[in-house]
Amino acid sequence: MTRLTPRWVATSVRNKLLAMALLPLLVAFPLLVLALAMWGNVAYDRLLITKVRSDLAVAHGYFDQVLTEVGAGAQGVANSQALFAALQQPDAAGSDLQAQLTDARERLGLDFLVLYSPQGLALARSAPTGVDAPAPAQRPRMPRELQQTLQDDGSPSKALLMVMGPDALEALAPHLLPRVQLPVVPTRNAAPSDRTREDRAMVVVSTLPVRDATGRTLALLTGGLLLNQNLDFIDHINRIVYPDGSLPFGSQGTATLFLDDVRITTNVRLFQDQRAIGTRVSQTVRDSVLGQGNTWLDRAFVVNDWYVSAYKPLLDANAQRVGMLYVGYLEAPFRQMRYAALAVIGLIFLLVMALSAWFSVRWARSIFQPVERMNRTMQRVEEGQPNARVGALPVRDELGALAAHLDQLLDVIDDKTRTLQRWGEELDHKVAERTRELEMSNASLQLAQQQLVKSEKLAAIGQLTASIAHEINNPIAVMQGNLDLIRETLGNHSQPVHGELRLLDEQVERMRLIVTQLLQYARPTEYAGYVETLDLNRTVDDCLVLVAHLLAQTRIEVQRHLQATRRVGFNRQELQQVIINLLINAIQAMPTGGVLRLETRNCVLSAGDTPKPGAQLCVVDSGPGLTPDVQERLFRPFFTTKNDGNGLGLWISMGLLERYGGHMEATNRIDGTGAAFTVQLLTEPQAPAAVNTRDGRPGSDVNAPQ
Repeated sequence: MTRLTPRWVATSVRNKLLAMALLPLLVAFPLLVLALAMWGNVAYDRLLITKVRSDLAVAHGYFDQVLTEVGAGAQGVANSQALFAALQQPDAAGSDLQAQLTDARERLGLDFLVLYSPQGLALARSAPTGVDAPAPAQRPRMPRELQQTLQDDGSPSKALLMVMGPDALEALAPHLLPRVQLPVVPTRNAAPSDRTREDRAMVVVSTLPVRDATGRTLALLTGGLLLNQNLDFIDHINRIVYPDGSLPFGSQGTATLFLDDVRITTNVRLFQDQRAIGTRVSQTVRDSVLGQGNTWLDRAFVVNDWYVSAYKPLLDANAQRVGMLYVGYLEAPFRQMRYAALAVIGLIFLLVMALSAWFSVRWARSIFQPVERMNRTMQRVEEGQPNARVGALPVRDELGALAAHLDQLLDVIDDKTRTLQRWGEELDHKVAERTRELEMSNASLQLAQQQLVKSEKLAAIGQLTASIAHEINNPIAVMQGNLDLIRETLGNHSQPVHGELRLLDEQVERMRLIVTQLLQYARPTEYAGYVETLDLNRTVDDCLVLVAHLLAQTRIEVQRHLQATRRVGFNRQELQQVIINLLINAIQAMPTGGVLRLETRNCVLSAGDTPKPGAQLCVVDSGPGLTPDVQERLFRPFFTTKNDGNGLGLWISMGLLERYGGHMEATNRIDGTGAAFTVQLLTEPQAPAAVNTRDGRPGSDVNAPQ
């Protein structure tokens, strides 16, 4: 038993007091800071997502307003009296009709305004300066795509979103073709594609009938906006969503229109003065928004930086997803401010921790300083100064009372010590007298002792096996000593035979274990092996190496199905002894050859009332199998079916397994050709009864020769 010195006690008290004082500061405060930081990150991210969600709602609301304005403007032109009057002229494609369309287009801010006959032939269209109207013979027909946008129910119209090919756009408004031809810029993280140009047009279009007073359709009016490279449109959205000063910390807002996954108009910059028109969105966003129809609200890498982004799918007249509307703002300024806020909070917590630690240490010192004074007093008493005392302490609390009690205790001990010394002298005198009396009784005891010796000799015969086992330890020790001497003498020259020396060490240890097991029969509770966590599959492979010389002499095929993943708790040498014993029995059961199958798997063992996890090993041979009589007596001591066997192998193996909570069963194979031995092992074995150690090695005998 370790003796606790006063110095050690005082140091321990000091450390515990300091730990009690500083533990809340060193553990609770950092955990509080961590929890606050995690909560702050989550709350801050939600705030940013809420912000961009509202921005997307504003942008989409404006987009819907543009659709409504384009539809209402086209409907106003279609219902105007001036257009009706111009259509009544003999030459319906005259300059007056052309001027009216041009004036209406410029007034409404449209990109095109075309008047078709009821049969779909172009009568007139507004064109920018320098673009002539087509001759009557060259007047194109209404594109087939526009026919499905005709709104003929008389209700307030709303323009529709549609995607047109280059041929349809050329027939509708050829002056807009240069804005449609866009080179597709390779973009990081975009979906794989072999497209190099985008020549489709995304247009906001409204097609309405022009009727007379009787309701007869005189013409069809088509008007709308081209969204490709419509910078005024996208910049206006950006100004509405992100006016100057609306974003703090120097962040910048952006807006973009996508045709499929290509940016056709945007204020995101690819370089300082070049817009990122023609770049593509990432595949992740594309799959979520265009593929699944979701609204994306999260961080996204936009062209060359991280943005808090929102993407919403855009639907055409057939409710098909043809593009996306995007708004977002730079994340970096918000991220920097978040880190700055966390740093400030951390500094505040550090300052509070430092001040609290200073006060806590001062409080702890007022406690352990009196303890140290009492410790020094006890040290002086131990060194032979019985008059040493603590004396009066400046504090009047429990520690002061404890010091006073210690002084009183030392006074009592000093007094009792002198009394014990006096009694000791008296006792020595009485012992001398009793010694003379004992010498007189010694003669009679010698006779009784002779009888006892005779009885002990008779009992020693029963311990002969244990004595022989003890004597075998001597040559084992000599062998181990010489192995160590060889390794020490050879030094680095022993590397070529390092494996052989290690194998000899293992076999010497195995012999020592066998000797220990012989002693177990006399005193089984005094010996048990050192428990390790073993890989069952690897242990089986190691045992196959040890019996390889036996397998080489036979025509036995070894099949291994090692599927156990759990490690088992057992003594390595004892587990090897069990497995090698089963392997040797299986080899001897197949003298003319056969198949030896080794299987391992995870299992559950019933240890008491609670099932426990474990692993099992099955050793299956193709020998003659087990008769019912042999199967019943198989695990009894001294039972054997071999002429040269002693009948102890399976009995010893069963004893080793049961010591660690394991078990072994023996049955015949289902097909009746061979025996199957199943060994079940626990991952956490039951503790062995006792372990005697003398030299620090498990299982060594205290009485074994060294």
